[in-house]
Amino acid sequence: MLIRGAAAATRLSGSTLMSSGARLFPASSAQANLAAAGRVLIHGNAMEGRDAAASRIGGVRRSSAATLAEKEQQKPKEQVAEGAEASGAVAVKRITSYWGVPTSTVMKEDGTEWRWRCFMPWETYQPDLSIDLCKHHAPTTLMDKLAYWTVKLMRVPTDIFFQRRYGCRAMMLETVAAVPGMVGGMLLHCKSLRRFEHSGGWIKVLLDEAENERMHLMTFMEVAKPKWYERALVFAVQGVFFNAYFVGYLISPKFAHRVVGYLEEEAIHSYTEFLKELDKGAIENVPAPAIALDYWRLPQGSTLRDVVMVVRADEAHHRDVNHFASIVEEHGSP
Repeated sequence: MLIRGAAAATRLSGSTLMSSGARLFPASSAQANLAAAGRVLIHGNAMEGRDAAASRIGGVRRSSAATLAEKEQQKPKEQVAEGAEASGAVAVKRITSYWGVPTSTVMKEDGTEWRWRCFMPWETYQPDLSIDLCKHHAPTTLMDKLAYWTVKLMRVPTDIFFQRRYGCRAMMLETVAAVPGMVGGMLLHCKSLRRFEHSGGWIKVLLDEAENERMHLMTFMEVAKPKWYERALVFAVQGVFFNAYFVGYLISPKFAHRVVGYLEEEAIHSYTEFLKELDKGAIENVPAPAIALDYWRLPQGSTLRDVVMVVRADEAHHRDVNHFASIVEEHGSP
């Protein structure tokens, strides 16, 4: 009795599916599924019927998946190779540019290709050589005097070590001169984040100063090749100076900027002596490095003397900026 009732229910559900037409299943599939379910229920093998019905109802979907797999296997190998090449091209683009934008070729004004990646044409400039080189901030307060004599004491071992080798002196000192701007910019950056406030443009000013000092180093590297013990000295001096300036800037930015101002005054003096040695012939006035010609927009045929002139003007600018920053830290913006 139970079997006849189940068979009747199955026939009723099958009729309902058949009346739905092709919206659900093809008629042949519905009839076959109904016959299979009826045979299973009549013979009492419920487990086998469930598996058979499931396999028949899902036959269309499985056959579609199988057909798709076969089509994938039959895809021409050339298309696969093209896809691999395309994915490789995307990978190269991601590597060449952090922002996901492929780099383009930059051209100079004369039509030649720009050869540098450490700076772009729009970052180049012509320094103001008319800047006052003799300006000096007379130390008046105790803080200023402490900064002034600190710099004077720092110069003693420098003079002993380098003596009159101004090419090596300039190259080695620029490895230290690029530190204050980076440290100051970094600390002001963190301060801006903590206080949710703008920096008044000082972050960019100090980072630009650090980058400018680094370009001085990139230039003098082409003129004076550092020896192994000079490279080792950079690790020691830069490590000590970085940490000392970091702590000093945390304690008193006014004092830190004043120290840099006096350091730049000493740099102006050193480059002036460098020029005297060039004029006397004690140092060969070699052609200016190619990187200097592009960075400072120097004319073709410029020499090392021209490079020293523009670097000295940069140092005079840094002198004024840091002395002014010290005043701002003490009294606020004028």
